[in-house]
Amino acid sequence: MSNAMLLPIPSALGNIDAYVQVANRYPMLSGVEETRLAKRFHNDGDVEAARQLVLSHLRLVISIARGYLGYGLPHADLIQEGNIGLMKAVKRFDPERGVRLVSFAMHWIKAEIHEYILKNWRLVKLATTKAQRKLFFNLRSMKSDYEGVDTFSGTQASEVAQKLGVKQEEVIEMETRLSGRDLALEGSPDDGDEAFAPIDYLADSRYEPTRVIENKAIARLHDEGLQEALATLDARSRRIIEARWLHDGEASTLHDLAAEFDVSAERIRQIEVKALQKMRGALTPA
Repeated sequence: MSNAMLLPIPSALGNIDAYVQVANRYPMLSGVEETRLAKRFHNDGDVEAARQLVLSHLRLVISIARGYLGYGLPHADLIQEGNIGLMKAVKRFDPERGVRLVSFAMHWIKAEIHEYILKNWRLVKLATTKAQRKLFFNLRSMKSDYEGVDTFSGTQASEVAQKLGVKQEEVIEMETRLSGRDLALEGSPDDGDEAFAPIDYLADSRYEPTRVIENKAIARLHDEGLQEALATLDARSRRIIEARWLHDGEASTLHDLAAEFDVSAERIRQIEVKALQKMRGALTPA
């Protein structure tokens, strides 16, 4: 029996640090071992062989997922999505092509993580086409090619646009959104009595009578619709949706909920997807 068979399954652990420690203990496979396991899986349907291929590459997923922490999403969720990509890669991997699984799997791991980020990070709603997604995920690294540049000049933006197959205007717009900073509405006490902060230019129409009535009606409809949609879910699904999407503080990760319900993080993700689909159906007018 191999050492990998003696180690616990990382997905059963709720703590991300413990997960990383266990994942890093799985031994790397030699080329011969990798080929043997891949053939057992594809020729004989040996699920245990596929399992060993996945476990031996968990550290690769962790490494790739770490590179996307700058988008503000939980590391555990990024890893979980990357693991889905890894499993897809193992399913499609052909050892006869002469390529190691580590090289083949990188595309699938990154593709799943990219898709997750695009669905969950508000600033990337702009990236709707394949070319724009390529722009979003490559713009930061490409800027490092222009040493000492904070903002692209027209010529530089044109060069980047040509390389990535997008419009120059899209490069400029994406760069602006990615480099945007928060602005203090009320300014600083050191600005002086005669200085005007942004808040001074904003009219507050919240208390205009018609607007108050309108806002209350909209809020009531939204709340009623949400409660009706939640009522269509079973207790476990509702708990998962509330913990992931309707929380007051920090959202629960897939691993947090996996530990709570004593199931795998992948099972939590599946329940979450089905629950959201059911709620969308309930909220969509007939």
